[in-house]
Amino acid sequence: MVVRKLLVANRGEIARRVFATCRALGVATVAVHSDADADAPYVAEADEAVRLPGNTPVETYLRIGSILDAARRTGADAVHPGYGFLAEHAGFAAAVTDAGLTWVGPPASAIAAMGDKLAAKALLAGVGVPMLPTWTDCDGITDFPVLVKASAGGGGRGMRIVRDPADLPAAVDSARREAAAAFGDDTVFIERYVERGRHVEVQIFGDTAGTVVALGERDCSIQRRHQKIVEEAPAVLPDGVRERLHAAAVAAGRAVDYVGAGTVEFLLAPNGEFFFLEMNTRLQVEHPVTEAVTGLDLVRLQLLVAEGAALPVATTPPIDGHAIEVRLCAEDPAQGFRPATGMLHRFAVPGVVGGFAPTRGLRLDSGVCTGSTVGVHYDSMLAKLVAWAPTRAEAARALAGALARAELHGVATNRDLLVRVLRSAEFGSAQVDTGFLDAHAEVFAPLLPADQLPVVALAAALACATARRADAPVLAGLPSGWRNVPAFPQVVRYAGRTGDEIEVRYRLDRAGGLVDWSTDPPLPPTDPPTPAVTLVTAAADRVLLDVAGVRRVFRVHRAGSAVFVDGPDGAAELTELPRFPLPRVALAVGSLLAPLPGTVTRVHVGVGQRVAAGDLLLTLEAMKLEHPVLAPTDGVVADLPVPTGGQVETGAVLAVVDPEEAPR
Repeated sequence: MVVRKLLVANRGEIARRVFATCRALGVATVAVHSDADADAPYVAEADEAVRLPGNTPVETYLRIGSILDAARRTGADAVHPGYGFLAEHAGFAAAVTDAGLTWVGPPASAIAAMGDKLAAKALLAGVGVPMLPTWTDCDGITDFPVLVKASAGGGGRGMRIVRDPADLPAAVDSARREAAAAFGDDTVFIERYVERGRHVEVQIFGDTAGTVVALGERDCSIQRRHQKIVEEAPAVLPDGVRERLHAAAVAAGRAVDYVGAGTVEFLLAPNGEFFFLEMNTRLQVEHPVTEAVTGLDLVRLQLLVAEGAALPVATTPPIDGHAIEVRLCAEDPAQGFRPATGMLHRFAVPGVVGGFAPTRGLRLDSGVCTGSTVGVHYDSMLAKLVAWAPTRAEAARALAGALARAELHGVATNRDLLVRVLRSAEFGSAQVDTGFLDAHAEVFAPLLPADQLPVVALAAALACATARRADAPVLAGLPSGWRNVPAFPQVVRYAGRTGDEIEVRYRLDRAGGLVDWSTDPPLPPTDPPTPAVTLVTAAADRVLLDVAGVRRVFRVHRAGSAVFVDGPDGAAELTELPRFPLPRVALAVGSLLAPLPGTVTRVHVGVGQRVAAGDLLLTLEAMKLEHPVLAPTDGVVADLPVPTGGQVETGAVLAVVDPEEAPR
């Protein structure tokens, strides 16, 4: 059957990715969208779009009946699930085929066989795929550390590392809650945890003639919260391991008569042994690195196989060069990777040569653009940036450089962390494992050194003053900051993203030159002394400063009171504070505020209960993840204004802990 109109039952960058291949093949496209996604880029790029009323995934993208109704109303003859929950939902695959539509994915039987991870382990052990010791309850486990995992899903949700046997029951309970919320199934199991293990996966592809091929492997070891953030192909492997990995992955595919794109994931131990983790019966987020080194369009192969065609390759294709992908996410690594929301005032990455298709050079697959709003309902990933180069070192350097120069304004991201990882000596020598971030606290430091913030704030002040002067209704020709009494400086106060304030004072002469400047807090003492700064030029969007004889360019972008500065050492977001601030409502001492919008899923304490610093007070769920709210100090719980199930906005009071009532 030839696919003529394809509905993508997903959102964001994966929908855009599938649409790109459809356009190249001449296939019409249909998008489905929630209310929150009505203006998203993928909706605009589809030939037709159908609204799914509501915002949460459960009431929109996960409603099988609504998806099938959208296909019927638009005349779509095929459905692509993208990746995510429905991509590995055997019932959805069966419902699509029962409706007479072409399912672009593996058969429902293969999805069901691999969807139950415990059953999958038993099945594949029978065909010789290596396995880790596994338990289904807490009794009798003596081989610690262990890893608690959800049986019904992936993406790191429901996973907990446990090193102390006393912590295992609580970890299992927490994993069950998160698994139930994410997958509708709270079944978990426990595996032996391999220290310094690497996460290596094999891309397989099958067709209806029974051919199953390995299309190379990827190293996905660098992870946060058990979710991948850096992936590369090919993996750097010991001699002989690659062939055995590919053989085990192909055996797994053949065991379930696999058709379409799939990924068999393994844990590689330091001694070269490897063990089966899971099989993802779908296209993976990190598929672009495989496309880059093989030259294959994996979405095109999915469509051809779904139409009944044979795979164009019968063996592993030759691998050319090296590709590295990073997942750019709206989150704050310094705050435990807490997801971030808000508007993207600017989203620009330099040097991109293509997107959503195999590309040599720099590829950007993004679900957002300048002006997009990042909400709380969906995953925090904004985009994937991929670099291909002839060598691994060149790919890492190009990717880090593009990330460092990107203008990402309005939402906190993990950009600085990714750059530091790519530039680290350990990554450069391929010394990576799944505990990389835990072992390298230095990669969490912002790119912009703290001692450079005063110069950045000065650049912001000069650019903003220039912009205001240009917009002035009268006397616009006067130099920026000019005044009749030049002895008094211009004064501007800014707050950083963490709330720290900095005050900039500067004086300009009648020709617009910088006479002197200072900050409060004062400039840190340096040896040699702080270098002299000279203003070369100042425009509303660009300031050129001479710092000790070195000219430095600062790009400045203002959005309301927010000022974004991108300089040679890194980026900063500052908020210009009013000269005469209005009084604010005082919060009760000990108030704990919601860091982002979400739902209180569990309250662990009661009013009047004594707590110690670090005790778990309640759990907030946002962007599909649980966020613990901990007591900041010893004290007594004075108020719990939000009940279980309550919805909160950023800044809402979640709890009040009175420190004055703490026991002595």
